[in-house]
Amino acid sequence: MTDAEVLDIAREALYTLIMVVSPILLVAMIVGLLIGVFQTLTQIQEITLTFVPKIILVFITAIIVLPFMMGRMTGLANNIFDRITAIGIT
Repeated sequence: MTDAEVLDIAREALYTLIMVVSPILLVAMIVGLLIGVFQTLTQIQEITLTFVPKIILVFITAIIVLPFMMGRMTGLANNIFDRITAIGIT
C-alpha cells in the first residue's frame, strides 16, 4: 500500500467522521444556543436547564439519524475491506 492510498483512506475516514457526527453536534449547538439566549433573557441561571433538554434532544436526534450513520460507517468499512482484498494478503 502506497502513501497516497493511506492518505486517501485517512481522508475518507475523516470525511465520514464529520458526516456522521455533524447532525448530533449541530442539534447540540443549536439547543445550547437557544437555551443560553433563553437564560439570558429571563435571567434564570439553573444549571439543569442547560443539560436536560440538550441530552434529550441529542438522544432523539441520535435515534433518528442512526440509519444514516450506520449506512455511512458500513460504506466506509466495505470500502476499506474492498481495498484490502484488492491488494491481497501476502
